[in-house]
This record gives sequence, C-alpha cells and structure tokens, in this order.
Amino acid sequence: MFSSAESQLLYKVANAPILMFPSPHILVHDVFPEDFYRELRRLLPPAKAYRTLNAMGRVSSDYPETRLVLPLTPQDVAALEEPYRSFWNATASWLLGGSFGQILLQKFAPLLAQRFENPAAVEYGHEVLVVQDRTNYALGPHTDSVSKVLSLLFYLPVDASRPHLGTSLYFPKDPSFTCPGGPHYEFTDFNRLMTMPYVPNTLFGFLKTADSFHGVERVAEPDIARDLILYDIRAVRVPGQAPAAPASSAVPAAPRTQFSF
Repeated sequence: MFSSAESQLLYKVANAPILMFPSPHILVHDVFPEDFYRELRRLLPPAKAYRTLNAMGRVSSDYPETRLVLPLTPQDVAALEEPYRSFWNATASWLLGGSFGQILLQKFAPLLAQRFENPAAVEYGHEVLVVQDRTNYALGPHTDSVSKVLSLLFYLPVDASRPHLGTSLYFPKDPSFTCPGGPHYEFTDFNRLMTMPYVPNTLFGFLKTADSFHGVERVAEPDIARDLILYDIRAVRVPGQAPAAPASSAVPAAPRTQFSF
C-alpha cells in the first residue's frame, strides 16, 4: 500500500503543470490511491496527539491558537498509540526519504535558478506536519518566511462539501507591492484571485517568492476540522550566505537532508 502511494504521488506531482500566475504553483487531484486515502482518513491522529504552534514555540504569540499540528518526527510518532504509530511511521519514512523532495527540486529547478546562484549547492531541509485547523482559523495574505523554498498542502476532507475551506491566492491592490517574507497583511489590501478547492485527495503546492501571497479566509462554520498534511522544503544553508536562523527554538521536525539534482 505504501509503495503504491509513493509511486502515484511521485508520478502525479512530477507531471503536474506549473501554473505561473500570480506566482508559481501546482494543483493536483487524486494524488494518492483511493484505498490509501481511505486508510489515511481512518488513521488521522486522535485529538490528544496535536499541539498548537504557540505551545511548541514555533510562531509568534499572535498566531492563531486554532491551528493544531503533529510533527512527523520520530519522537512524536513514537508517542502515538497503535495503529496510528505504525501507519504514520511508514508514511513519514517515504515522505521524508528524499525521493519526493528530489522530484520537487528537479521540477522547480529552472525557477530555483532565478533565486539561487547555484541551486545544486544549497542545503535543503524538509519537514512534515499533520495539521488540523479549527473554527475561526484565518491567516492574512503573506509570502512565508525567507528560508521557505516550497510548500505543499495535502487536503484531507471526508468529502467535497466545503471547497471554500482551501487556501487562497491573493494579488495586492498595489501591483508593485512585494514582500521578501514574514508579516501577515490585511485582507482588505488584496484581491482574492482563487481559492484552491478543499476537496478530498488534492494537493496544492507553491514556490516561495516575493509575490507568493496566500492565506486562509476565516473558517466561520461551527465544529470545523480542516485536516491536511503540510510538507515544506527550506533553504538551510546557501553558499555565500549566513546559515538560516531556525524558525523557532523547537527541534526541527525532520533531519536536514541534502538533496542533489
């Protein structure tokens, strides 16, 4: 089951077209085999396994408490009860095994060459978080931290009844405005271009740029659990630059991995 899930994910992502406006991104449906997706849904971690990003020291104090996460680190996965432990240990092993990250870096290589003088010499680190966003969760338009390279969101709803819960792409009302990364801005300063539909077994991924503005409209419905997997690649070390500062004092969610092209 796990090998077929990895193979289908690699095939789907490697062959997905890169959409260039307003910034490079991909939207991929049916990323996993149906039987794997059903098992993934069945074995989503129990509520007690999640923590807030604030409690983990990974974000500033004003970050929403309504985002809960489970990092797929060896220690966090080991704390799960069975059958969750075995499933997420196996899933983490191939998501973080290197093949997926390498496919992504190869896919976006021409665009990475516009950011880095020598992309192949950059040390990239990656991590996976299982995420659950609750009612009232919202994130204003932002471009992500300076160290971010690629961010992928696997949507995990039970059905397609709430497509509006997906992450949205935004374009600033001042078309000259860009942001190297960091702050979250007011929704009123942006036009919402597209909400990536929050439907089962769908992947939304984007390249971090100075204009990769994205966010989440407020989740207003009661008793919402917006389930997803978040996979990120960061530039840990760039030749000629000081090492990237850690996102927080927390232990990285995965060992730093050197990918090669």
